[in-house]
Amino acid sequence: MPMQPWFSDAKLGIFLHYGIYAVDGVAESWSFYSGDVPHEQYMKQLDGFTASAYDPKAWAALFARAGAKYAVLTARHHDGVALWDTAHSSLNVVERTPAGRDLVGPYAEALREQGLKVGLYYSHSDWNHPDYASVVHPDAPNDDVRTNRFVTPEGGVEDLEAWARYVAYRDAQVGELVSRYRPDLLWFDGEWERSEEQWRMRELSEQILAGNPETILNARMLSYGDYATPEQGVPVEAPDGPWELCLTVNDSWGFQHRDDNHKSVRQLVRIFAETIGMGGNLLLAVGPREDGTITPEQSQRLEGLGDWIARHSQAVYGTVAGLPAGHHYGPSTLSADRRTLYLTCFDAPRETIGIRGLRTPVEKITVLGTGTGLAHHVTGGLHEVPGLLWIDAPQAADVDPYATVLAVELAGELDVYRGTGRT
Repeated sequence: MPMQPWFSDAKLGIFLHYGIYAVDGVAESWSFYSGDVPHEQYMKQLDGFTASAYDPKAWAALFARAGAKYAVLTARHHDGVALWDTAHSSLNVVERTPAGRDLVGPYAEALREQGLKVGLYYSHSDWNHPDYASVVHPDAPNDDVRTNRFVTPEGGVEDLEAWARYVAYRDAQVGELVSRYRPDLLWFDGEWERSEEQWRMRELSEQILAGNPETILNARMLSYGDYATPEQGVPVEAPDGPWELCLTVNDSWGFQHRDDNHKSVRQLVRIFAETIGMGGNLLLAVGPREDGTITPEQSQRLEGLGDWIARHSQAVYGTVAGLPAGHHYGPSTLSADRRTLYLTCFDAPRETIGIRGLRTPVEKITVLGTGTGLAHHVTGGLHEVPGLLWIDAPQAADVDPYATVLAVELAGELDVYRGTGRT
């Protein structure tokens, strides 16, 4: 089935790592896996998870103001703690925490009220499930740290019956998510401990699509995924096909109160512009506190990014990747009809902005957001090699505090020269 068209035009999604790990502010699941926190101490966080101020309507409104078109919530991370009242495990926030209620349903409903697509994260791995192989990590500081690595099962012998039970459990939980919440996107994780065949990815994909044929699956479904998911750094070259950059606002996926290394709004604007200029989406991760509130530092950054997007929405939505590298010193996007280029300038331009290799004649250039027209002219050019397009720099009043965007209206569809010139 072809990729759902909404995804590539969404441009921005919000990634929510929300779970019991927010109680102590430790790394989600990995803190006990790697031995940073004893397993027993990690699981005691169940007693402190209240979701007392959980307001998914406020979340959804914030995400809409940020310019996001979808969000992804960790319905169940590697620790196995489900955020809904699953019938296939008692390890869920309804039965085991003071929150005492389904957190996924209200989230899905709130997003849809705002016109946002619903994404759910689910880990193939469950490091607390009795049928998932458990061994002590060789680097763990003590022997009571519970870790799970099926690549090296205890004694080197796999229990095939236990594994079959585990896969049936995973499939049943995914089935609940699909039938109950009908997610537009399922964001899987935790696939690295097993092969595609062992995970039975084909069967799982068929099950999901039988329940909802329009569900998008990420690359952690391996060859059954629809799009790539690089993390924490804009690729130098864009992956083939649809893709999404997963990026944290600070250094942590979930809430960690000691982490105040937040990216600035200007940095987030830059990463966002670079990502969409290469044809990708940005999935920006925030970590709600255990009560369900998003910190002021992260909320302010979402609001700031959203303000910039609102001022430059023409250069964001309904666009595709812009000029190849080397034509403009900054990212760019291109309108769907390929007749308007949107050039992003991160620094205040001085004198002129130069564009190389543009064959299509230019009709008009304006500063997006203010509408101020800019003069332009072409110098040089020989035979098939086009000359340099020079655009007069905008005045200070037209320069955006984060990134200025110029709309270059073309006389026809974009055509660029990629040769080496006459030698």
